[in-house]
Amino acid sequence: MESLKHECGVAMIRLLKPLRYYQEKYGTWMYGLNKLYLLMEKQHNRGQEGAGLACVKMNANAGEEYMFRERALGAGAITEIFSKIQGNFRELSPEKFRDVAYAERHLPFVGEIYMGHLRYSTTGKSGLSYVHPFLRRNNWRAKNLSLCGNFNLTNVDEIFDEIVSKGQHPRIYSDTYIMLEQVGHRLDRESERLYAEAVGKGLTGLEVTDYIEEHIDVNNVLRTASPLWDGGYVICGLTGSGEMFSMRDPWGIRPAFWYKDEEVLVVASERPVIQTAFDVDVEQVNELLPGQCISVRKNGEMNIEQILQPKNVKPCSFERIYFSRGSDRDIYLERKALGMQLRDPILKVVDSDINHTVFSFIPNTAEVAFYGMLDGFKSYLNQSKIRQIEALGHCPTHEELETILNQYVRSEKVAIKDIKLRTFITESNSRNDLAAHVYDITYGSVKAYEDNLVIIDDSIVRGTTLKESIIRILDRLHPKKIVLVSSSPQVRYPDYYGIDMSNMNEFIAFRAAVDLLKDRGMSHVIDDVYSQCKAQEHLPKEQMKNYVKAIYAPFTDEDISEKMVEMLRPNGVTTPIEIVYQTIDGLHKACPNHLGDWYFSGDYPTPGGVKLLNRAFMDYYENEYNK
Repeated sequence: MESLKHECGVAMIRLLKPLRYYQEKYGTWMYGLNKLYLLMEKQHNRGQEGAGLACVKMNANAGEEYMFRERALGAGAITEIFSKIQGNFRELSPEKFRDVAYAERHLPFVGEIYMGHLRYSTTGKSGLSYVHPFLRRNNWRAKNLSLCGNFNLTNVDEIFDEIVSKGQHPRIYSDTYIMLEQVGHRLDRESERLYAEAVGKGLTGLEVTDYIEEHIDVNNVLRTASPLWDGGYVICGLTGSGEMFSMRDPWGIRPAFWYKDEEVLVVASERPVIQTAFDVDVEQVNELLPGQCISVRKNGEMNIEQILQPKNVKPCSFERIYFSRGSDRDIYLERKALGMQLRDPILKVVDSDINHTVFSFIPNTAEVAFYGMLDGFKSYLNQSKIRQIEALGHCPTHEELETILNQYVRSEKVAIKDIKLRTFITESNSRNDLAAHVYDITYGSVKAYEDNLVIIDDSIVRGTTLKESIIRILDRLHPKKIVLVSSSPQVRYPDYYGIDMSNMNEFIAFRAAVDLLKDRGMSHVIDDVYSQCKAQEHLPKEQMKNYVKAIYAPFTDEDISEKMVEMLRPNGVTTPIEIVYQTIDGLHKACPNHLGDWYFSGDYPTPGGVKLLNRAFMDYYENEYNK
């Protein structure tokens, strides 16, 4: 209902055979490039603000380019960057194009290692200079580094101070660029260590270069660079000498998957895209575990190493609810389970009147939870039919059986996502009027004044679209009651690990709790929380506590939901409205292996999350009360 910008997407391919092999087997030396395109396009849901690609050509001669990069902005960025790359090949004759040796020697983006990135901004910073991959150049191939990732670090200030203390002078203050400089610095030290080692062995000239490139160990680089990182991340990198690596945060917040056969090693943010692109079964795709790094050396040797020990492992549950593609086997089943578990609270608000209730969903990400919700009600109705038949106490007549068996769960496609606002509409009143028509309804799908309308979404975060559009259009059907259902719990706290949710006042649950405190003469709680946050402002982040929980403590989930209804009801809408949320326990039952619920519970997996939460609440308070 309310589009959230979120985790970026990564894709990496390391070809393990010479390019001639792919030409002979698959009819093209572009095998790796084509597969990267598939991996990126299948993950376009993870980034529509920009995309980028890097490539390493491992057999280039001195004086020839061996590291390439292309980036673009906008929703069409993937198409744009691949069109530009293809433009380098369009003027070739068919004979030249099929000549692998010519392509290897003369054409850009013809290499053995490819890395792609899809970007969603979570920092508010935009422009091509912020699009991954980032690139750090050097005359030594082993010191060239390209970096991209799906991450958000919570302690950029600490990392910045650390690298500045080493004498570096970063040009851009962003987590990606600062991480590039930090990893690059450690890569320089690793190269220099090997240089000294090679010279100590009596090697000279190109022998030293070869020794460095054959022995460089990116795991050494990451072991020294990563302990300072606080946040959720999957960091991916290439070096000019042919090293490739991907590392996952020790809390397991951000996801990564890999697949290897004799021809390729592949890394991606989502499992089904690897299955689709390489036509492999789910069991053949592996998850990169928390704190692990998967790497491939110049010689093609793969290594998986535990760089950081797992700590307080809490994979992001929003990945399962909303962000990742629902085509993943486990995510599909989990989303259905989320919907199924909402059956009983929905029954309560419709007074168990299934015969006069229509079920639907908000397109498009809530559709799978909708199927689960229907399954729950079908099961309930089947049990009800059995009880009704048993209660007859005699051999039922045809008419009696027909009356019972003709009961069914009524589902309709009520809401339709109709248009997107055009950016050339700038006048605010015009934009607001258009926003009310982003969704449309199917007229006649509900019996006016007789049917309850139950409509499920994956999340209700800000409530803006509900108030400006959804509730008004649903009210046109004149249902007896509108029941808004969220397959996820109430979003109460900001996220700092990659989702665009950082402002306290954005959350309808937070605004409702604050209003309840004021309504009940408890405004002092707001002041107390601010004082507690302020008192620990300069403590080490490891010593900070989440005092913002006190804002919600006096109230039940139902209290907050009732207040939300008051706040969201548009003028002129008189239809009874209720909101039903998933519980945190229900979330954990549906997604037992992804317990990262900090946006619902306030239980941040890293100290940096608590630090930024305190800062967000102080910013809110100072903006609202210190004017």
